[in-house]
Amino acid sequence: MNCLFFTNTPAHVHLYKHTIDRLEELGHDVLVFARSDECTEALLRAHELPYVIYGGRGEKKHSLLWELPVQLGRIVWRARKFGPDVIFGIGPYAAYTGLVTGSPAIAVLDSEPSLDHVVARPFVRAFLTPEAFQKELGENHYRFRGFKESAYLHPDIFEPDPGIRDALGVGPDESFAIVRLNSFNGHHDVGRKGFSLEQRRRLLEELATEATVFVSDEGSNLDLERLDARPFDLHPAKLHDALSEADLLVADTQTMVTEAALLGTPAIRSNSFVGESDMGNFLELEDEGLIYNLSSFDAVLDRSRTLLADESVPEQWERRRDEYVSEMVNLTELLCTVALTFTESARETTLSDVAEVSG
Repeated sequence: MNCLFFTNTPAHVHLYKHTIDRLEELGHDVLVFARSDECTEALLRAHELPYVIYGGRGEKKHSLLWELPVQLGRIVWRARKFGPDVIFGIGPYAAYTGLVTGSPAIAVLDSEPSLDHVVARPFVRAFLTPEAFQKELGENHYRFRGFKESAYLHPDIFEPDPGIRDALGVGPDESFAIVRLNSFNGHHDVGRKGFSLEQRRRLLEELATEATVFVSDEGSNLDLERLDARPFDLHPAKLHDALSEADLLVADTQTMVTEAALLGTPAIRSNSFVGESDMGNFLELEDEGLIYNLSSFDAVLDRSRTLLADESVPEQWERRRDEYVSEMVNLTELLCTVALTFTESARETTLSDVAEVSG
């Protein structure tokens, strides 16, 4: 069986990496289509995943209009050569590839504001979303208990590196926080914003009075030389190890907040997505007491100080996380089941077949 995966971002690499490994162990052929992105490629190489580049990531909002035809041309040529039996991805690339190759395309989604499901819906064989996903995508919509991040942070899969504190240069009892800053240059980020440059500086100054601070800046826009903070300069494959040991995550981005919650690390999320129409996964995680969604910057500072000063927080969050993930699906196992069920020889496969196999 030939399995094709699209990894347009680093998060997609994490989503599929264990599924790819298991399918290869079972003797199946796997190929990854990826964008030319430094972090994405670094992760693909680190996990020794077989990949080819189909195009770059445009920094301008209108770039997709002229990049898309060229990229789709490359994708179709390479996909036909590979001959996939099943395709995994998010949005129009996987859907279109499934259409032209006649292969079932499976979309794993978790973001309601994205238009990916709208574009892909006529051509996708199945949608897999968390239970917290707030939209109905029709009869081919399958919900699972957990999140996309359950594919690599489920307790049965993730084992943190015990040497991560040494690698970071922090002591065994030294409190440290991670700040994740979004570049907001993706096509799905149009009209959205996070911390301003001045707020970023103030945030780091405030956190530094309570803990050692590491910064993961997607846009590399912040000069840390005059600030009491360190860049997170380990390999990106080590970021989850560091996050599992951190005392706090503050972010104006999305994915790492969910990751922190599943690792039992208190997380504060603040950007223009926050509000009454927020995404279901973040609303659910806040209801479970694992994250805070805050629109006010002053509230971010106040909550950060409170969490870092409270010695009971680590135990509280570990208990809440353990209770929450105890019923969470191992998404890697589910994705393997889907891959083995939706094959070239099973054209009439439906989500009821997957549900029956996966339980």
